[in-house]
Amino acid sequence: MPGTGETDPPFLVALNLTKRCNLACAHCYLDAEILKCGTSNELSTVEVKAVLDDIAALSDECMVVLTGGEPLIRRDIEELAAYAHGLGLMVVVGSNGILLDAKRIDRLKAAGVAGIGISLDSLTPEKHDEFRGRKGAWTKTMAAIDACRKGDLAFQLHFSVTDDTAGEVDDMIAFAREVGAMVLNVFFLVCTGRGEKYTDISPENYDRVLRRVVAAAHDEQRLMVRAKCAPHFKRMALELDPDWPITAAHGYEAGGCLAATRYARVTPEGEVTACPYIETSVGSVRHQGFARLWREAPMFKAMRTPKLEGRCGVCEYGKLCGGCRARPLARDGNVMGEDFLCVYQPRGGAVIEPMPAGKATLEWSEEAQARIEQVPGFVRRMVRNRTEQYVRGRGRSVVTADDLSTLARRRFGDKGPPRPPEFRNRGSRP
Repeated sequence: MPGTGETDPPFLVALNLTKRCNLACAHCYLDAEILKCGTSNELSTVEVKAVLDDIAALSDECMVVLTGGEPLIRRDIEELAAYAHGLGLMVVVGSNGILLDAKRIDRLKAAGVAGIGISLDSLTPEKHDEFRGRKGAWTKTMAAIDACRKGDLAFQLHFSVTDDTAGEVDDMIAFAREVGAMVLNVFFLVCTGRGEKYTDISPENYDRVLRRVVAAAHDEQRLMVRAKCAPHFKRMALELDPDWPITAAHGYEAGGCLAATRYARVTPEGEVTACPYIETSVGSVRHQGFARLWREAPMFKAMRTPKLEGRCGVCEYGKLCGGCRARPLARDGNVMGEDFLCVYQPRGGAVIEPMPAGKATLEWSEEAQARIEQVPGFVRRMVRNRTEQYVRGRGRSVVTADDLSTLARRRFGDKGPPRPPEFRNRGSRP
């Protein structure tokens, strides 16, 4: 966890490869330019590969998201994906789906892409098209989902919640489950880029929708449901089920704000920021390199040992949640300000401490180690920590394959966890 000494490596790095896009979404944080404009200052293939080298040097359990703009517009996208995959990184592409067809999916799979994140903002075609700024976008996105299913490429759905779409949450969860998505990411917009002019969600709707997302994350067996840009997820998770190992109090490091602690973004021009919604650059990979900026950037260091203000500064959930840092920065220019979208009023209780760090790693049997290595990199650390906690609680010192199987059945039932296609035919599932 942040503040424990040596800088932890990132879990996730978003590489915005281009500002070029074939849509004109009302909420885009990049203020993405239309396809014909482009930019002359994008990182070259060689420069992106150097960034990937730096990321891999920090951790080979990092997930890299190749996104944009629309990343499939870049002609070197498969080359970059193959290079990242060759470094041992998990590669996901974030796309609007317009350019995804069977041939493209085959090329992406051959390059080692583990999955596609497809943006779907409404189940009503007209509403999605209006949100995305192009008539017919919904139909093409649906075709992309079908192509992923037929091409056996794992996919996530990305749903951006606004006041206009908040009523679709239950239907979107059901749709994601029925079409076979591995993950439904529910995004809560931060008003930057073109999003500064786009209606966000009200605090009341935010609270209601997030509670529904928390309940779905708790109850869904085959579909992973996650909240993005909503660190209050952790508070609600702890309130819902104190024994649920998805909060930092029980060792799960995702769910709150990961900006600068386990997550960063690289812009098409090579600037590094704490997250896509924080526009303040801490430096350029062209001048200092990603790894050095990750370890040494003053803004990142400050965010790892935050001195929060307002309600966030006195909240008992300050260490588990900490609020979104992009929202107060965008509105007030203060990255340590309170997250005004949160309706929770601190009650003056003791600060809830995360799970103590520094416990000795247990011994893993050969079979158990083989299984954990099959788990996708972006959740492997969570699965490892949860399994070791389970084994310690039973007074044992060795993790076995049976422990992994037991926990998988508890979480996903007898069918086991959903897995990307590349993991489906390797024998026993973890």
